[in-house]
Amino acid sequence: MLRISSLVVLFLGLPVAAAWHQHDGEAMGTRIHIELWHEQPEVAQAGIAAVMAEMTRTDQQMSPWIASSELARINSDASNGWLPISAEMSKLLARSLEFSRLSDGAFDITFASAGFLYDYRAGQHPDRQQLRQATSRIDWHQVELDEQGSRLRFGKPGVVIDLGGIAKGHAVDNAIARLKALGIAHALVTAGGDTRLIGDRRGRPWLVAIKDPRAADKEAVVLPLADVAVSTSGDYERYFVAEDGSRYHHILNPKTGDSARLVQSVTIVGPDATTTDGYSTTVFVLGVERGLALIDQHPEVEALIIDANHKLHLSRGLTP
Repeated sequence: MLRISSLVVLFLGLPVAAAWHQHDGEAMGTRIHIELWHEQPEVAQAGIAAVMAEMTRTDQQMSPWIASSELARINSDASNGWLPISAEMSKLLARSLEFSRLSDGAFDITFASAGFLYDYRAGQHPDRQQLRQATSRIDWHQVELDEQGSRLRFGKPGVVIDLGGIAKGHAVDNAIARLKALGIAHALVTAGGDTRLIGDRRGRPWLVAIKDPRAADKEAVVLPLADVAVSTSGDYERYFVAEDGSRYHHILNPKTGDSARLVQSVTIVGPDATTTDGYSTTVFVLGVERGLALIDQHPEVEALIIDANHKLHLSRGLTP
């Protein structure tokens, strides 16, 4: 059994043929897992190298922690007026703002104003006054995007953005595109909680198990899947428990700047990882009732939600 962060891919004792190739690496602050099939080892190795190169490139462009990244430049300069940005960044920001519109702000890349106040390793969280100041700057409407002209500006000083709720899914999709360009037709690429599958396991489905958010060595659900993307957002990856018992994790409610606490995990199945990544973050903040209502309006995606009481809920398309 091979555990991959929020997702677990199980092969249940199936023999691995020589044409299957695997690789584990690190990028974008998370574990990257690649598994692919190709009869020519040199093509397989080229695919693995291409995936890792794509993950590193995306990190260098979209990490808020890398001073030379495009995202860091945006946060530094976009409050001063219109700023030219890459077509790739413009497209991803447009998707992010689309999720904000769909969810009435439950997905909001300006959450970073509060997000930077947390230190999960040190167990530190902002106080009420700090959160009040930070949430006054959280407003996706302040991100003014001219997608056609590939330029951006912030509506007021102090706005900062973070693409942590969608960038890994975007990187996974780009990595999959590079594998397809090499003629690879059966593959899995995972970055943290975001996975995309090309085809199946040569006649068998990929078996993707959703981690139990309150049991480290237990799975809640196993899904047989092929040629789809899967993203899981959970409150158990980057978190700490304060002295008063409150659980602080990295998925924040933009309305409050505090950790969203209506659910424990959300898994989305859909056509591509950018879409599933964005929806998993969105639904986690919305909670069960509003989250399922949103998903049921969009038949291209399905959801599995484990609520705050550890009860499983399924979207309409997954309900028996």
